[in-house]
Amino acid sequence: MTWFDDHVEIPAEIERSLHQLFAALKTAPDGAVFNPWFDVDPDYDQSKKCPAIRRAQLRQCLAERWMHPARCLLIAEAIGYQGGHFTGMAMTSERLLLGELEAKGLCPGHVFLGLEPRRTSNPASPKLKNVIQAKGFNEPTATVVWGWIVDSGFDTRDFILWNAFAWHPFHANKGMLSNRTPNDDELQQGRHALITLLELSRKHCGDELRIVAIGKKSAELLSALDVSAPSVRHPANGGVPEFRRQMNELLR
Repeated sequence: MTWFDDHVEIPAEIERSLHQLFAALKTAPDGAVFNPWFDVDPDYDQSKKCPAIRRAQLRQCLAERWMHPARCLLIAEAIGYQGGHFTGMAMTSERLLLGELEAKGLCPGHVFLGLEPRRTSNPASPKLKNVIQAKGFNEPTATVVWGWIVDSGFDTRDFILWNAFAWHPFHANKGMLSNRTPNDDELQQGRHALITLLELSRKHCGDELRIVAIGKKSAELLSALDVSAPSVRHPANGGVPEFRRQMNELLR
């Protein structure tokens, strides 16, 4: 069985690991949870091919970091509608993939090189603001995290970005363009995906792979799994200066 439309040369061992991860991601918790890699957003996706595009983009992003290999795994809370909902990648926005953040020093090649980036949100949707129709979604957290990595002079392939809860939890009464904190039951159901990502990343990057929790929820879940990981302030809600300071202390 194949889940990908685009063919990219990836070593067989890593390809097997990617299929193992996507098998874990396919089963999302029940309820108001969107699965970017296997669900179609009926209101905002361009077509039924969008989940395959998001799978291909996550596949390429992870493959390049497992082959590099990466040195640090940053784990935030959950996918948001402005980021991974439409890109398939944690803390990564369409605007970054489309080259709309180059004035900030961020370019698509920082995310991956072996695949042409594509947006999946529908630019013709009348429900979207004009700037989103033209440039795609922009996620402030994504810009801050990628900006810190690039500004600090790191090779972006030294970093894997992920979420403690892999999918996008939204408010059922507000629709797909909303975010909420995953509840304890959802976090419990979603542990298998996080454990799979941790195990595969250590396999390909080595036990010296450093894990950093971004935000309290991520830190709590990693602690429950007996994963040793320092935590830093989430950049949302005025946390950017503290996030940058703590990251500098940990990794520079």
